[in-house]
Order: sequence, then structure tokens, then C-alpha cells
Amino acid sequence: MSDNEREPRIVVGVEGSGGAKAALRWAIREAGYRNACVEVVTAFSTTYVPASPDFNYVPLDPVDLEAEVKRMQAAVVDQVLSELGESDIEIRRTVVRGRPADSLIAAASGADMLVVGSRGRGGFRGLLLGSVSQQIAHHGDCPVVIVRPDLL
Repeated sequence: MSDNEREPRIVVGVEGSGGAKAALRWAIREAGYRNACVEVVTAFSTTYVPASPDFNYVPLDPVDLEAEVKRMQAAVVDQVLSELGESDIEIRRTVVRGRPADSLIAAASGADMLVVGSRGRGGFRGLLLGSVSQQIAHHGDCPVVIVRPDLL
């Protein structure tokens, strides 16, 4: 498919925070202007802890961590869609195992835009970008939008 034939797509990172919900609201509204689909991407990784000298490291996370992440993502998407009312925007849901910044950059390859929320901590700390926002702003290959939760 050539660039002229490709489907417009906005990728949005969602991890359950207020900033992520604001980013999703912004992305859905923007998709309406662009006649684009929205791909909701949630990245997760397993935490490992030392078990014993003989067993090395074992996963600390629940056995079905991926299912929990999918449930969280679905709840966020459903909440935002109900807040916005009826929408004919196509919403795709993707859950990937990996580091958030790397996963979002990879998922946004060829996308029209990558949208994430900021942590919105306020004060001096609020002026600083989070590590994920900073990494995607520097390394993403499409336009990046960072949405503050207190603006929407």
C-alpha cells in the first residue's frame, strides 16, 4: 500500500492514568477531524525478583498479567468513549510486552501521529517531561502530541 493509499492512524499510549485518559480523549477527537482510526497501545513488562541462589529470578507479577492489562485498557477505552458519547471512530486495541517508549515508537511506525499523556504533577515537576514522553519526542518518527490532563 502506498502512502497515498494508507489508512490515517493515530496511536495513543494508555496505561490507566488521568494523563492517558486525556490523551485518548484528544486522540479520538483528532481522529474525527482526520478521518483516522485510533490505535490504543498499552505496554507492560514482567517484574522479576530473586527467588534463591539455586533458582535465580522468578516473575513477581500475577500469572495472568496480560489479561489484567487488557482489562485495564478496555475499562479506560470504555470510560472515555462513554464520556465522549457516540463515535464512529474505529478503535483498535493493542497490548504489547516491552518497555513503554520502545513499544510506542515501534507501534507508531507509519502512523500520522503518536499521542501520550503527561504526568501532570504541577509546579516545577510539572514542567519536566516524563521519561516516556521525552524518549518518544526525541526518537519517534511521526509527530508527537503530549497532552496534559488538566487541559481537557
